[in-house]
Amino acid sequence: MSPERTTDAIYLDFNATTPILPEVLDAMLPYLREGFGNPSSDHAQGIRAREGVELARGQVAALIGGSANEIVFTSCATESSNLAIRGVAATRAAPGRVVTSSIEHPATTSPCAELEARGWTITRVRPRSNGVVDVSDIEQALGPDVAIVTLMHANNEIGTIQPVGDVATRAHAVGAVVHTDAAQSIGKIPVRVDDLGVDLLTIAGHKLYAPKGVGALYVRHGTVIQPVLRGAGQEHGLRPGTENVASIVGLGRACELAGERLATERVRIRQLRDQLWERLRAVIPDLAMNGDPERRLPNTLSVRFPRVDGARLLAAARGVAASTGSACHSGEVLPPDVVVQLGVDPTSALGTVRLSLGFTTTIDHVTRAADALTSAWQAVTRGGMA
Repeated sequence: MSPERTTDAIYLDFNATTPILPEVLDAMLPYLREGFGNPSSDHAQGIRAREGVELARGQVAALIGGSANEIVFTSCATESSNLAIRGVAATRAAPGRVVTSSIEHPATTSPCAELEARGWTITRVRPRSNGVVDVSDIEQALGPDVAIVTLMHANNEIGTIQPVGDVATRAHAVGAVVHTDAAQSIGKIPVRVDDLGVDLLTIAGHKLYAPKGVGALYVRHGTVIQPVLRGAGQEHGLRPGTENVASIVGLGRACELAGERLATERVRIRQLRDQLWERLRAVIPDLAMNGDPERRLPNTLSVRFPRVDGARLLAAARGVAASTGSACHSGEVLPPDVVVQLGVDPTSALGTVRLSLGFTTTIDHVTRAADALTSAWQAVTRGGMA
């Protein structure tokens, strides 16, 4: 599909990635043109680049209530989560135990699996049927052998918000380091590191209207962590390599904008999301919601369409750009594992579609998307399930 044609689609996949806001691009452009210096250089060009990075560091910290020197810039949220989990594990003389949930992003599950292969024990706590991990279940899993607790703040597929603050209090009582992947929650709901009580927090630029290829890790003062990559001493010695200055500047500006707009935008987007849900279920009575109806991100609507698989539905709804959350292996479409983890029958879970809204979503988008999805569902179900 050509770039011209993709702009015609109603974009409802903001949890996958976001467009770069014009204000973010404007902040970046000077560092892609004349401000090209290396931040480690001591001449005028280098100093200008370094000042841009440090301004951004403060902007990111301000959004989450941290200090500027607690922010480490990375290439993406995946690198941030790897640095958090593997970096803490590297400080331990012997393998220990990690407590996590069974619905984490691969950026968490993969480094946990690597540690498991090296002798660590990984305790994976399943969420309740509403998609929220119960604090008591985490508490039962804790013990003096737990070195790391990693629990995502908001699930990327179903949008449920986890009780990270309560979990952190209990985890610290047994001496564990606490990490949360906040890639999906930053900019959508208030995220303050002291309220959450976490030691490490993952941020993704491209979920926040900044460019792809930039992220950050919050590292609380006093947290013992080792670098994963080896090289020079950039980013407090935790992330070597010349900084991606323009994108870092963009992330900083995006965080600043998020802080300015959060209060009004989350209310507006929640109202649009709820209108989308009401329009869909008015035509499709058996439509079901995945996850908790209240304890979820204001922009996220994960629904199960009856008697159809989500991939075929979206293929028929040509004017809507959304996702299913399903994995496809060798031509076989599988139900999204996160939904199955909630106890949903796999056949029913195949009907899952994730609709995620953003800054540019309007009531017109919602109306047209609901019409396109309901029409597609009617057409596909008349022809039988894929």
